[in-house]
Amino acid sequence: MRSAAVILNGDPMEATSQVRNEAGLLARFAAGDLDAFETIFREHQAEVFGWILRIVRQRALAEDATIETFWRIYRARAHFDATRGFGAWARRIATNAAVDALKGAAREVAGPADPPAAPAPTPDPGLESAVRAAFHRLPAKLQAAASLALIEELPNADIAAALGISVPAVKSRVSRAVGLLRKKLRRLGIESA
Repeated sequence: MRSAAVILNGDPMEATSQVRNEAGLLARFAAGDLDAFETIFREHQAEVFGWILRIVRQRALAEDATIETFWRIYRARAHFDATRGFGAWARRIATNAAVDALKGAAREVAGPADPPAAPAPTPDPGLESAVRAAFHRLPAKLQAAASLALIEELPNADIAAALGISVPAVKSRVSRAVGLLRKKLRRLGIESA
């Protein structure tokens, strides 16, 4: 069976060279080489932004958290193990930056914790905004787990790795998020099935 790199590139020598180049780039980055960091930034910026956007669900917040992520990555470069993959390490840092961004956004949204209940549950064009508002009032850690599990439909093991928690903790956070959402929506007069 041929490796994926050989299939994609057609040349096993080229694939080996690419792996060596990546390892060298990561080693230079870990040693503090600014050019290596800039290359890594260009190569991984879109992926990191996409991951954060999946968690925070707001483009402006994701842009800010992406910048914060790469700042954290650069500051933590001495702790990076160049023999391991960059992607998983960067995703963990990005997840933490996304959760921090959600916490900051929650502090900025000043207003009543629960708006007064609606008189009767009727189909309403504002339903989506009510659900979105209730979701954004969840604690940041619950929001992150719920976004990845319920909206992005990622496997619990992937979510656990990204959040740095166990699979049972992921299940617990998602369950708590759903329970709190139901409670908040019930107060608005919106009953869930």
